[in-house]
Amino acid sequence: MPRACVRWGSILSLVLAGAFAAPSMGMAQQQPTPQAQSAPAVPQAQPTLPALPALPAQPALPAQPTLPAAPASPAPAAANATPSAPATSVPASPVQGTPGTGTPSPATPALGAPGAAPMATSASLILPHDLSPWGMFMAADMVVKAVMLGLAFASVVTWTVAVVKVLELFMALGQARRGLKILRQASGLLPAAGALGTAKTTTNRLVRAALAELEASRGLPAEGIKERVAISLSRIDAYATRRMQVGTGLLATIGATAPFVGLFGTVWGIMNSFIGISKAQTTNLAVVAPGIAEALLATAIGLVAAIPAVVIYNVFARAIANYRATLGDSSSEVLRHLSRDLDRQDAGIVVPSLRAAAE
Repeated sequence: MPRACVRWGSILSLVLAGAFAAPSMGMAQQQPTPQAQSAPAVPQAQPTLPALPALPAQPALPAQPTLPAAPASPAPAAANATPSAPATSVPASPVQGTPGTGTPSPATPALGAPGAAPMATSASLILPHDLSPWGMFMAADMVVKAVMLGLAFASVVTWTVAVVKVLELFMALGQARRGLKILRQASGLLPAAGALGTAKTTTNRLVRAALAELEASRGLPAEGIKERVAISLSRIDAYATRRMQVGTGLLATIGATAPFVGLFGTVWGIMNSFIGISKAQTTNLAVVAPGIAEALLATAIGLVAAIPAVVIYNVFARAIANYRATLGDSSSEVLRHLSRDLDRQDAGIVVPSLRAAAE
């Protein structure tokens, strides 16, 4: 009997212990579920910051001291899971600069008008107001100005020489062609000298030089006379050609050196532009472009001075070559008439008034 009582007592105690333990375990199992559901607060914080007012709901955590009464281990895991949600949601809110907060990001004022206004003001102070050729010349460096002035002077010299030489070559070539025509139509040196008259032309000097040598060498062998006359005529031709070439060497020099002088001014101007860029600490095209334009203006002026000089020099070279050929034809005609007159003397035909014609 006593043993049966003990058994029933033990069974009763176990039943009672299970009855009391069941509510506590039920509370322990129900406690993690709402906290696990509160963890999805993270996606609420991702889209917009208005989810931040939900953060005051976190004071529900003080209910955790009841958890140590439960022997189950999931309670500490739930306690660790609950603080993780604010750790992820709270830092994410300042990173997302959504317009819902009404506060712009820090990068926005850096790009605003207050920062750009000083730069625009400084650029307007650096840039010249006049970008015409004269304005760029006035704003250029002293070395670049000197180069531009030298090239402009060279251009003026080029056109001055061109005008003078055109008139001189036109007149000289016309006289040489008329004299050649007279020599071809004449029958001897004396008729040619009479037709040419006393005009101070190269063709008339050729005829007078041949007559003077013929009168000075009267009675001497004909071969010696022809040689001496040919030497005199060649020197007259050379003198006339050199006189026509005066000024063309200057054109050749300007045409060859003007581009390089302009390039020197350009290099100097670009160097100054780069120095200005380093001082201004900016690569803005509005700041760099005026200096480079001023430098390139020197090259442009150099080309303006060089191209006409080269073209005019080539034109004069062809004209002088034509003039020299015309003088050569005149010399040949003078030698032909001289040879004919010498043959007449050898044949006994006297040429009257030779000295008078020579004078």
